[in-house]
Amino acid sequence: MAVKIRLARHGAKKRPFYRIVVTEGDAPRDGRFIENVGTYDPLPDPAEVVLKTDRVQYWMEQGATPTDTVQNLLKKQGFFANPA
Repeated sequence: MAVKIRLARHGAKKRPFYRIVVTEGDAPRDGRFIENVGTYDPLPDPAEVVLKTDRVQYWMEQGATPTDTVQNLLKKQGFFANPA
């Protein structure tokens, strides 16, 4: 089964808050997950993203694929920047 890194929605109505989780590809959006690797709060300006970069790196090495939204968040955090 494919492992994905994706968002799980939490928070109240019209006050979204997301966890960045590692989960099986066929698990429900807010259902069971393997590990919580960060959070995303879109309400403040700028949006707040907190990552456990070592755990994200570990899961990417194990073959986990991020969704498009999570990949964009990782890029904004400089996760894919090439070390010079």
